[in-house]
Amino acid sequence: MDPKRLDGKNILITGGARGMGAGNAEAFAAQGANVCIGDLDLEEAQKVADKINAAGNGKAIAARMDVTKREDNAAAVAATVEAFGNINVALFNAGLNKPKFFMDIDEDNWDMIMNVNTKAMWLGMQEAARQMIAQGPMEDHPYKIINVGSIASRKPLIDVTVYCTSKYGCLALTHCGALGLAEHNITVNGYAPGVVVTPLWEQLDKDLVDMGFKERAGQAYDDIVANNLVIKRVSYPDDITGTASFLASDDSDYMTGQMIHIDGGWCIQ
Repeated sequence: MDPKRLDGKNILITGGARGMGAGNAEAFAAQGANVCIGDLDLEEAQKVADKINAAGNGKAIAARMDVTKREDNAAAVAATVEAFGNINVALFNAGLNKPKFFMDIDEDNWDMIMNVNTKAMWLGMQEAARQMIAQGPMEDHPYKIINVGSIASRKPLIDVTVYCTSKYGCLALTHCGALGLAEHNITVNGYAPGVVVTPLWEQLDKDLVDMGFKERAGQAYDDIVANNLVIKRVSYPDDITGTASFLASDDSDYMTGQMIHIDGGWCIQ
């Protein structure tokens, strides 16, 4: 990685304590960025921050945040500004899933997933944009908001209706945010992974067995690779960091309202 690609970028990452969030935090810092790792699990977020600081590239802090609460989003933005002087980029990565067949969905399942995956993204986008607007326009480059979407906004899936709905919402927030924030020199883009081996997917794999949709652990991975992917393997956080870094960098200045699929070709099958 170019150790200077993200020099001067001060970046908030939600859900940064593990999985893709932690991978991006480390990759951004290796390219010179300063990162605030926001997560409900402060202890794990601090471990990622400590690892980054020990590596000696960019700097990192950890902030405890419940992404579904506006005040926590505002506090995480404020912590980023207090630590690093301002905020240039916000990556809204926090998300969860709990599979259910359509007729088994209840209000608790709906509210939990929609609150974390969609409402929280809207709240975070507003609070980050509020600070960016208050800072005034940067001289040469736009501010950047990056949303983590999913293949589930392009491919309806029978076992995760609410998750699909939440990620359709993420896509809409990316499009509408790009329109609504353009006058403030803020771009809004995102990326949509397919199957990424993270704690979220490992739990999903177990849940699919428990609900009887799959017969054994690992079958969900195997079936998707065999039937849905052009590139015949699942992905890992390292497969995501290049695209995320591009969106955080000056190289993406002329992009807005885009959702880039990092899905091994799933969406063209």
